[in-house]
Amino acid sequence: MRTLPHVDRVGVSERVAALGKRSIKGDAKQQGLLLAISMLDLTTLEGADTPGKVRQLAAKAVTPAPQLPEVPSCAAVCVYPTMVGAARDAVAGTGVHVASVATGFPAGQTPLATRLEEVRQAVADGADEIDMVISRDAYLRGDDAQVVSEIEQIKDACGAAHLKVILETAELGSYDHVRHASMLAMDAGADFIKTSTGKAPGGGATPGTILVMLEAIRDYVQRTGRVVGMKPAGGVSNAKAALAVLVLVKETLGDEWLTPDRLRIGASSVLNDLLMQYAKTQTGRYGRAEDFSKE
Repeated sequence: MRTLPHVDRVGVSERVAALGKRSIKGDAKQQGLLLAISMLDLTTLEGADTPGKVRQLAAKAVTPAPQLPEVPSCAAVCVYPTMVGAARDAVAGTGVHVASVATGFPAGQTPLATRLEEVRQAVADGADEIDMVISRDAYLRGDDAQVVSEIEQIKDACGAAHLKVILETAELGSYDHVRHASMLAMDAGADFIKTSTGKAPGGGATPGTILVMLEAIRDYVQRTGRVVGMKPAGGVSNAKAALAVLVLVKETLGDEWLTPDRLRIGASSVLNDLLMQYAKTQTGRYGRAEDFSKE
C-alpha cells in the first residue's frame, strides 16, 4: 500500500510568492543571465528534425552570440536518438554535451526491452546524457516497484552516461505525488530529476512544482549524501522565468547547485530572450529577436 508524503500546498505557494518578489538588477542580473545560458539544454524534439537543423542548433549552443564573446556556451544540445550522431559530430571538442531523450519519449508506452535498446544505441552513438520518461502507467497504478526497477535497468543501460529522469509532473496530480515520484527516481539512481517532457498540456515546470522537487533533492542529499541535479523543463520560456529558477535553487539548495553539473534548464526558445536581456544590460536598450540566430 503506497503511503504518500504530505506536502503543504499553502506553504509552497507562500514560499514561491515570497521568492518571486526578488528583484535581480545590475551586475547580479548580468551574471544571472550568463549563468542561465551556461545551464541550458538547448533542445529540438520535432518530427521535422533533420541533421542540418541539429547542426544549426549545435552551432548556436556552442556560440550563442558571436558578437558577445563573453557569453558562454550552453551546457548541452538535446535531441532524439536518431540525431545523436549529427549532434556529437557538431559539438566535438567544444565541451558542449549531447543529451538524448529516450525510452519511448514522450509517452514511455513502449516495451521495456525496446526502451533499453534505445538507450544503449543512443549512448553508443555518442550521447553523454539520457533523458528518460518514467512509466506513468505504472506510477498511476501505484506500482512503485516497477517504476524503480525500470529506472534501475535504464541507469545500468546508460553506462557512463548521466541519467535524467523525467517525472511528467503535469500528469501526476498533486505535489504529494511529485515529491513521492522524485524520491523514487533518486532512490533508483537518477543523476538528475526533471519536471517534464515539454509535450504535456500544462507544461510542468511551474514554480511550485520546481520548489517541491528542489526540497525533495535537499532532503534526499541530507539523508544519503549523494548529490542529485535538477532540470526544470516545459514552461521556462523567458529570461524572467529562468532567473526565477536560479533564485529558487539558490534559496533551497545553495550556491553550490548553481552550476551546469547540478542544474540544467530544458529549453527550445528561451535562449534568444536571455541574449536580448543580456544585450540590454550592455547597451541600455532591448535588442531585436532577429539580431540573434534562431535555435
